Amino acid sequence: MNWFRRVLALYRPYLGWMALGTLLALLALLANVGLMALSGWFITAMGLAGIGGAAINYFTPAAIIRGLAMARSAGRYGERILTHEATFRLIARLRVWLFGHIEPLAPAGLHGLHSGDLLSRIQKDVDRLDALYLRILLPIVVAVLALLVFAVFAAAYSTKIAAAVLSLLLIGGVALPLWALRRARGPGLAQVRLSAELRTRVIDGVQGLAELINASADARYAEEIARLSDAWLAAQDDLNRISSLNTAALGLLAGLGIWAVLLLGIPLLQAQLLSGPQLSMLALFALASFEAVAPLPLALQLWSETGAAARRLFEITDQASVTREPAHPRPLPATNELRLEGVALRYPGSRANALTGIDLNLPQGSRSLLLGDSGAGKSSLVNLLLRFWDPSEGRVLLGGCDLRQLDSADLRSRISVVSQHTHLFNASIRANLLLAAPQASQAQLERACRAARIHDFISAQPQGYDTWLGETGVKVSGGQARRIAIARALLKDAPILILDEPTEGLDNQTVDELCHTLDEVMHGRTVLVISHRALPLHGITQTITLSEGRLVASIAQANQPLAQ
Repeated sequence: MNWFRRVLALYRPYLGWMALGTLLALLALLANVGLMALSGWFITAMGLAGIGGAAINYFTPAAIIRGLAMARSAGRYGERILTHEATFRLIARLRVWLFGHIEPLAPAGLHGLHSGDLLSRIQKDVDRLDALYLRILLPIVVAVLALLVFAVFAAAYSTKIAAAVLSLLLIGGVALPLWALRRARGPGLAQVRLSAELRTRVIDGVQGLAELINASADARYAEEIARLSDAWLAAQDDLNRISSLNTAALGLLAGLGIWAVLLLGIPLLQAQLLSGPQLSMLALFALASFEAVAPLPLALQLWSETGAAARRLFEITDQASVTREPAHPRPLPATNELRLEGVALRYPGSRANALTGIDLNLPQGSRSLLLGDSGAGKSSLVNLLLRFWDPSEGRVLLGGCDLRQLDSADLRSRISVVSQHTHLFNASIRANLLLAAPQASQAQLERACRAARIHDFISAQPQGYDTWLGETGVKVSGGQARRIAIARALLKDAPILILDEPTEGLDNQTVDELCHTLDEVMHGRTVLVISHRALPLHGITQTITLSEGRLVASIAQANQPLAQ
């Protein structure tokens, strides 16, 4: 129940919308039951009046019936508008709230989650929470209030009839939903788990489809997806079976309600304690009143799924950030010298350090080349400089100030990064560039792209800077993607530039062209170039070599190009 209180706290800003939607839903339900009951009375009264030749005022009940019909239609329309508006607002708030909690955790706090699992939580699990108000809270509150009204109404004619109808309603509205909750708990939890696992496997499979085909493992992977899909469908079948039994049971109870009214009401009719029209009214009232409890079995059936989805979300948001922001951050220092003093880094769950005993100085305005094989610790060093992780030992300094004393956003405003795996979003070139500087003008975009030597390519496209790049930038080559990333880094105009494997996966000619571009864009910045091989870059002031997380060489150099 802890998850329930926490979700309700998130819903607090929209309680007004929720309350108004609930009121309209109650009015629509009461109008519908009243319409059915009054119609039974009216038809019976008119029939008896016709048989006996008596006069009857049919204008008033006819007008009330029309009024109830209009109230039912207007109430249901308004209820749909308000409840769905409230639901959409709640879901929008939940997505923003979830992203706000995820963003400080990235990337360190999310390293143990598959991208498919994370997507499932952000999308599917948040979507499941729309049931909490619309399909759980709303029906329960409306049913409780309606049953009170029904009990008072029926008791005004017969306490025995009221007790019988209310007992059947409680069986349909309490006992049956509790049975459904107990039976649906296992399949509901399994459905949430299997849905997340299936989504994870499908996304991972699509992302690695080329490797699966090359390894002839695509058929085995498809079998695994089919197995998960069959298990998910089996859980769904169990839930549908429970729902069907609920529907049949409610229909049976509604029929029993009519019989209960007739069996108890006929003696009252013979004793002239009830009239014929009143008996017809109570019989149809009993039938219509089950509309109030009809959604309750599904509501409690959804309880398990909703709770599981909420707990999966809170599993993420309850994580403590790997790096903690200082309570009173210091202002950024005036200089941009980076220094590492006795730095070690060990990732959670790892037995060995990723970095050990690193002492390194990157003077302001210097150009440093960091060399090392895969797994040497180069990317871990970047994680420390960006404060995605804090060192296990030692400290990292910017201008003599420990990074842990600085606000992380302020720190990263000083650093531009062209990462090893350049990510281009499924958007236009312009949108991808504006990530670094949302207010940049067209002239600034073109200036950055000229410096990165990508402007001519963009201008040659039919849509220019509005050219769509496709998923992960599939419509451009690797070299063009790197140049777009460099242009994006230049738009940020940060005094520190980190280039992580900028030539990885490129042919020799593209490497030469890109390095010539880098020679120009590094001017006036503190630069760290990370690579597993030497690069033809001018002006390198020191070459640093990492091996197995340790600094094995740091060589100061004259301003001359390195041999490739």
